[in-house]
Amino acid sequence: MPDLIRIPAMLDPHVHLRGMEWSHKGTFASETAAALAGGYWAVLDMPNTPPPTVDPPALERKLAVLGAEAVCDWGVYFGASQDGNTAHYPAVAERVCGLKMYNNATTGSLLIADQGAREMHFRAWPRGRLIAVHAEGETVADILALVRRYRTPTHFCHISTADEIALLAAAKSDGLPVTVGVTPHHLFLTDEDVRTLGALGRMKPELKTRADQDALWDGIARGVVDVVESDHAPHTLDEKRAPEPPSGVPGLETTLPLLLTAAREGRLPPERVIELVALHPRKIFGLRAPDDTYTLVDLADRYEIRRENLHTLCGWSPFEGWMVQGRVREVWIRGRRVFDGERVLAAPGSGRNLFGAGESFV
Repeated sequence: MPDLIRIPAMLDPHVHLRGMEWSHKGTFASETAAALAGGYWAVLDMPNTPPPTVDPPALERKLAVLGAEAVCDWGVYFGASQDGNTAHYPAVAERVCGLKMYNNATTGSLLIADQGAREMHFRAWPRGRLIAVHAEGETVADILALVRRYRTPTHFCHISTADEIALLAAAKSDGLPVTVGVTPHHLFLTDEDVRTLGALGRMKPELKTRADQDALWDGIARGVVDVVESDHAPHTLDEKRAPEPPSGVPGLETTLPLLLTAAREGRLPPERVIELVALHPRKIFGLRAPDDTYTLVDLADRYEIRRENLHTLCGWSPFEGWMVQGRVREVWIRGRRVFDGERVLAAPGSGRNLFGAGESFV
């Protein structure tokens, strides 16, 4: 394989860009810049950053601010609320990339722990439109029961255990319309790393055992896993050093080099990396690559992950000090160079909403 490779239109379908009321953690400008530095053409933003995206006014606000600041292309999720917001679904479904349902620990009014309430949301969301779920442990089986009943395309985010992989492998064998995402922190870190990382290794789902990690890699090898998604969720270092630190880690700038390093070590074929970060995410969300949109990566460049080289506003990584191989040299979107390997060249607001009215990529 040549040292310089071209990856078409990378898409991260699971990020928390912050912005608005959490702009001290990251802004739409800073975190989409981090996306470009990580090689991404586009990102899909989750609905649980305040104000939560659970009604049309909150959606309008997020679309407006993101549209003014983003330097890469983007889409947003609408959130299923425990307060019952299904009446809004017909009006918003075509304007978002999907519905996000939190079925295990989260913040605010987005946790839906009751199976009857979950079914209400599955029943109300327009048929054929995707639902992304945070489901852990036995909750995976609960959600699969709803998928079996309603045949709704459902993406299982940040799967982290061997038992969950087994359930989803069986569901795929049964022909259920499910896809599976895993994160780089669950692929490359385990619960043993929490001793050294402390709060910098705290996220949801939590880091798991070595056996669980092995099951994720096996899921990649067998085709059970469809996507490696960063679950980029920045918090400031001061917040992470607090007595009760929040969960979440940044990941947009480290996902691709970690995977390419694993490919260099023989853990997966380089072609599989391209499937996991570009081809499969686009297929799941019904997106085609715009013309002349790609990332150039130098596979021969070996370097250390250092916080001073990161574009994310939070300025840290749980992988700081790791040696990786595969540096993003350029990112091009629609024939324009938007990242030159060091600097973001795109102007704020130049990123496009991939699910906006009249957008041709959907």
